[in-house]
Amino acid sequence: MARLRHFAISVKDVEKSAEFYEKTFGLKRVGRDDIEELGSGIYLTDGVINLALLQLKDPNARMGVHHFGFQIDDADATAKKIEENGGKFFFNLGDAKEGNFESKYKDPEGVVFDISEHGWLGTDSYKASA
Repeated sequence: MARLRHFAISVKDVEKSAEFYEKTFGLKRVGRDDIEELGSGIYLTDGVINLALLQLKDPNARMGVHHFGFQIDDADATAKKIEENGGKFFFNLGDAKEGNFESKYKDPEGVVFDISEHGWLGTDSYKASA
């Protein structure tokens, strides 16, 4: 069974957005990534779901929902099911040995989603290392 545990939102100002969600909804900041070629991300949580706020370098990136992620039990079996049903592998992100690792796919319509055996920072079932 897959568990929805991750949403990503593309924003113009990652710090301002993080402060909004922290102050308004009481979300807790659990991490940050700055990836030179992609942009910056701040990770917030309510203890169950990881909300990634992404400030992308791509000038054509649209604002709003960017992607979502499912925590799954078996990455290889799930990858096979994804491809059997018309989905396509996109790329891997993160380090499987350090946790917070995900494989990105596109569904048949081109919508990006992630799968992860170990989950995301701040989620109720996150496993710190692979």
